[in-house]
Amino acid sequence: MFFVILAVVLSALEVAVTGFFVLPFGLGAGVAAVAGFLGAPPLVQAIIFLGSSAGFYLALRPLSKRLNSEEPTEGIGAQRLLGAVGTVLERIEHGDSGTVRIDREEWPAECSSPQALIEGQSIRVIEVRGTRVVVEPEHTESLGRGEGTHP
Repeated sequence: MFFVILAVVLSALEVAVTGFFVLPFGLGAGVAAVAGFLGAPPLVQAIIFLGSSAGFYLALRPLSKRLNSEEPTEGIGAQRLLGAVGTVLERIEHGDSGTVRIDREEWPAECSSPQALIEGQSIRVIEVRGTRVVVEPEHTESLGRGEGTHP
């Protein structure tokens, strides 16, 4: 029963510890628990635990290194909005906030442009600040009053 409890505790602890460091020992404890249920004496169970833990550790190490060495990819979470094009849903004055639609989502937005953004105008996301996006007109040339483009 000792190795069953150890397997559960170590495997659950892997959730809190990154890098597949504890999981091999939890798996090794599981193998030792199976050996115990098959009638192996405690010393043999301990040797099986150490050997299988070492094997699992060596097997999972390349995966752990690969997962930990990769740089965070762009476009995760709200960062995926950087450079996205959307439409103004309500007028946004410079320094004020309003709402924009990007894809099918509505986002609170701040205007980075010195000119106001009007309803229907096409915008581009240049920054994400928490739950707000900072936007600028998609086309930096001056748009006519009341006219905008739809993406």
